[in-house]
Amino acid sequence: MRHRPATPTSTAEAALRPVDLARAAGISPQQVRNHLDAGVLPPAERSPAGYRVFGERHREALLTYRLLGRGYGWAVARTIMRAVHAGDSLTALAAVDEAHAAAHAQREALKATAEALEAVAGRPPDTVPRAGLHVGDLAAKLGVRPSALRVWEAAGLLAPARTTDGYRVYGPADVRDARLVAMLRQARYPLPRIKPIMDEFRAAGGTEALRAAITDREAHLAARALVMLEAAGALHRYLSA
Repeated sequence: MRHRPATPTSTAEAALRPVDLARAAGISPQQVRNHLDAGVLPPAERSPAGYRVFGERHREALLTYRLLGRGYGWAVARTIMRAVHAGDSLTALAAVDEAHAAAHAQREALKATAEALEAVAGRPPDTVPRAGLHVGDLAAKLGVRPSALRVWEAAGLLAPARTTDGYRVYGPADVRDARLVAMLRQARYPLPRIKPIMDEFRAAGGTEALRAAITDREAHLAARALVMLEAAGALHRYLSA
């Protein structure tokens, strides 16, 4: 499905200034100009004095873009609006579908993490040799790369002991921590958000902090889904107009 590319607003129809659009969206007039140059807004003609002139269509485009940015992320929102103004609604709708698919994948990953947490909480500790595990052994056990374990350590998530030769050695507690970090990474938690969870987990010696983090993430995804729904409605109205 294709529609005609957006056409410049007629100077006879224009009644809005950059500052008017800026106030409507809660941004600066310069940001309005930047959005126009980036293709986020439809083209605008210039007045005989050389000033850009805007109309209601520009205001609708700006508000739609701001909603899309909050729900889908700014890069995706730019892709959508540029495609719309180029007359390529198929590309715009494909970007919407991809974002919803990614959100669903995050929800499924979080569900899997919650289920895995309950499974880990009720399982006996991992069997670890008395001498501990080396990086490669633990990486194979968790299904991750050895470099991942080093990155987690640098972020303060793991603290394995060292041999006199400088090799890392992971004991039972280290393996438990690494397993939980791996679960959170699979749920797409960024490293800075994992650290306080792990700190609390170690301090409490249990899984309540991790359960709370999962609950918070579920609430975040639900709130974002509502914004995405609102943004999709705004995009539909903009396309229909």
